[in-house]
Amino acid sequence: MKSFAKLPILLNLLILAALFSGCSSDRSGKVSHTEFCRGKYEKAEAMFKEGKYGRVQDKLEDILSLCAGTGYMEQSQFLLAESYFNLEEWIEARGEYGSFIVNFPGSPFVETAEFRKAISSFNMEFRVNRDEANTTIAMKDFERYLSNYPDSPLRDSVNYYYNLLVERLAEKEFQTGRLYLRMDKPQAAVIYFKEFLDTYQKSPRRKEVLFLIAQAYTELDQFESAREYLGQAKQELVENDKDIQKLLVKTEKKIAKAEAKFEKRLKKDSEKKRQQKEEKEMLN
Repeated sequence: MKSFAKLPILLNLLILAALFSGCSSDRSGKVSHTEFCRGKYEKAEAMFKEGKYGRVQDKLEDILSLCAGTGYMEQSQFLLAESYFNLEEWIEARGEYGSFIVNFPGSPFVETAEFRKAISSFNMEFRVNRDEANTTIAMKDFERYLSNYPDSPLRDSVNYYYNLLVERLAEKEFQTGRLYLRMDKPQAAVIYFKEFLDTYQKSPRRKEVLFLIAQAYTELDQFESAREYLGQAKQELVENDKDIQKLLVKTEKKIAKAEAKFEKRLKKDSEKKRQQKEEKEMLN
């Protein structure tokens, strides 16, 4: 009876021994741990090349869990990042590229990983009316890439993406200023528009901002300042830009009309004060 009771334990020990021997190298032809991992990696690599990016992720995760010290960690980590990149899962892709850069700083793929990490950041969700944290993160990623690889042949591409990110920030400032103008808060609008003009001098929104700041100053009854910014817009006009020329004429008329109305109101207020003063003197 005791012999039969020990049978399950003996079977378990035999199974464990067989598994262990399957991951060791000897002359009998049994698969070593490294060969085992190589087989898993080759299958994963084949799936990746077939474009099965979603299905390959679990297999790559298995390699990262089981194959430390076998030489297949670097390739697996990079392919995992690439799979997320190809699936346009940008947050995950950025995270995996970041892990690759930290874990394998001497890899020949690290420059590619840094560039694609920045591209992943660029593609993360962005909305003008929300916090610009993702934009700031992407800008830092591109700055870090150029700092590490100043002679990169991808420099022009980096500058292209970086300028788009700058324009995102400019658009947020522009929309905020315009919102204040719509909320009948021209003084706040002026502050945002002035900051915009100082910071984003090459923005495509620049001419539009010059007109809007002229409008804001008009609403503040500061007509000299309104004409000053309208004059800047006029200097930057392109001769064949007929729509802007029409807007210029229209804005000039608005300023003149608002100024005339303001002067009329001043005269009316002045006359009212004069009458009140006379009535007060008569009563005394």
